[in-house]
Amino acid sequence: MAAFFPWLIFSAVIGAGLNAGLFFIFSVCIMGALARLPAEQGIAAMQAINVVILNPLFLLVFMGTALLSLVLVAGGFIHGGPARFYLVAGGLLFLGGVLAVTMAANVPLNNTLEALQPGSDEAARLWSSAYLVDWVRWNHVRTLSSIGAFGCFVMAFRAA
Repeated sequence: MAAFFPWLIFSAVIGAGLNAGLFFIFSVCIMGALARLPAEQGIAAMQAINVVILNPLFLLVFMGTALLSLVLVAGGFIHGGPARFYLVAGGLLFLGGVLAVTMAANVPLNNTLEALQPGSDEAARLWSSAYLVDWVRWNHVRTLSSIGAFGCFVMAFRAA
């Protein structure tokens, strides 16, 4: 198992990095572009994104990184060593700041948006108030958390 452990850390580096890139581009580009569109068009585009993103490759990277994070937190406590702090910190950043935030904040907002007709007044209100403010704010948390997890996993890989 000890010989395999660096490969688990390396896989977590890749997964956290891919997630960080995805969330980063939403924070600095995609949501700003969608906000410039008329509400109906921005809502329709986001609804389409929320459908397309739920594909096997995304789910493998997202949920796989979460599973690796859980394993690496446990491994940090079990194996100890110089990588312990980075394994635990990286895993907790990903599990708390990415997975938990996604499930508790972003997914419920996505589900609420999905249930609305893009041209409705209710959708426009949700879009301009809750979605473009709250969803984006929580996405910033996911961005920073996944970048932090990436950095911690890089340091853990270096120390392993």
